[in-house]
Amino acid sequence: MAVSQSAQKSSSKSKSKASSPAGRRSGPNAQERLVLSLIELMQQGVAPWRKPWDGSGGGHHCNLISGHRYRGSNPILLTLGMHIRCSALPYWCGYAEAQGLGISPNKGSKAALILRPQLNQQSDQAEPSQQAEAGAPEGAARSWVSYRPVPVFNAADLEGPGLAGLIAARQEAAGLQARPEPERLAAAEAVLSAWPVPVSFGGDRAFYLPQRDRIQLPERASFQSPAAFYATWAHEQVHSTGHASRLKRDLGGSFGKPRYAREELVAELGAVLLGDRLEIGSELQSHAAYLEHWIALLQAEPQVLFQVLGEARQAVELIAPDEALHSGRE
Repeated sequence: MAVSQSAQKSSSKSKSKASSPAGRRSGPNAQERLVLSLIELMQQGVAPWRKPWDGSGGGHHCNLISGHRYRGSNPILLTLGMHIRCSALPYWCGYAEAQGLGISPNKGSKAALILRPQLNQQSDQAEPSQQAEAGAPEGAARSWVSYRPVPVFNAADLEGPGLAGLIAARQEAAGLQARPEPERLAAAEAVLSAWPVPVSFGGDRAFYLPQRDRIQLPERASFQSPAAFYATWAHEQVHSTGHASRLKRDLGGSFGKPRYAREELVAELGAVLLGDRLEIGSELQSHAAYLEHWIALLQAEPQVLFQVLGEARQAVELIAPDEALHSGRE
């Protein structure tokens, strides 16, 4: 928890576009369907991105065939996909690669979406004199990363003669790589303790104070489990990445207001990503009021989900940079 008339014209333009033949669509696109599914789950009173760590159940989300882990914002999207499918298998693959092994989705199965990064480059068309004034070398190119939605199917939605063997291989690999809980918790302690924002202990609330750049947590013994303590600490650390000296997010607003709900969602999803990276899970307490505000936020602006995912990923990279940048991943 962090303590602390043009719209009408735009709306009328959108309505006129939607009412025109060129603006008509047959239904929601893939991203909108994902948000609608998420809202439906939240209306049932659950935060479907939360998951205690369970190495015996498969551990990290990974590609069923290659074993490569899904990274970035994808663990959250795939955890949502597991909830929607009532699946316990964190193994996924694309339609074409499954077909190449004689495996195919069951009739009526629907794909989940992951976000695959793409590097884009564009030559600078400015005049040489303008480039010199800007301090850029002549002929400099602009580059940026965008994210392309890619459909993948869960192992529970597939069928084929080789499927059981692939699942068994992934489960065996997860079991061989699983670390005992004391080792995982010690590693999480080391990463979280290295973050420069000081922590005070005491009281019965957890929060981040931007004005003092300080985190407040209850005593460790107040938590139901060590994992719950670290998950709460991770949540508040994600808030602290929004400080003006770091990622400069809007940490203002009061409870119940859209910008407050938005920042809480960044911290919530960031804690989930950090919990996956540190293998501690995300055992955060549910709060019905937060769910209601997140539902309202997503209903008003569905695209906010993908903006928030990007901000959560940036926060986690700041706290715990991915050590596997050179390895295969999606």
